Amino acid sequence: MALYIKSVENLINEFKKLPGIGPKSAKRIVFFLLKLSHDDIAKLSGSIIEMKEKVKFCSICYGLTEDDICHICRDGSRDRKKICIVEEASDVAIIEKTGEYRGLYHILGGLLSPIENIGPDEIRIPGLLERIRADNIEEVIVALNPNVEGESTAGYLKKILLPMGVRVTKLASGLPVGGDLEYADEVTIGRAICDRREL
Repeated sequence: MALYIKSVENLINEFKKLPGIGPKSAKRIVFFLLKLSHDDIAKLSGSIIEMKEKVKFCSICYGLTEDDICHICRDGSRDRKKICIVEEASDVAIIEKTGEYRGLYHILGGLLSPIENIGPDEIRIPGLLERIRADNIEEVIVALNPNVEGESTAGYLKKILLPMGVRVTKLASGLPVGGDLEYADEVTIGRAICDRREL
């Protein structure tokens, strides 16, 4: 026998699909939503639909945008000889928040993982190589999470980029091994960017 009526149970199950949301959190969210007014629920659902309809990936760096090219790639004041490589689009905002980096970005959309059959072609490395050649990039900053997949991807990037004559650096210490950029504070990330070193 179900604990809740079908519509409540269905919504709890949908929230459980989200990252970081377990059964208890999903239940709390649903019961919170039940207390909201119809207008508030309409605004929330409308915002989700609007985001899904308008947001797309930048045709250059794969960052989030509502246009073909994101505001960072369009910004002429950025250092166009540096590209910072991150795993996900959300990592860009974290680095931007530090105010320490004024170059460009390339979002891989994942990390190398032979176990999951994720190779270079699945994580936008070919597009990165095209950008480096076309734009005469001088430095690539690898800002990936310091876990097994991140280190493996960083090692692969170093191997293919050094023969191209590109300086390859990575964030300095301050980011804990096994930690995620998402959970680090701006000061830690800012120092890691300023004190980056050769990969």
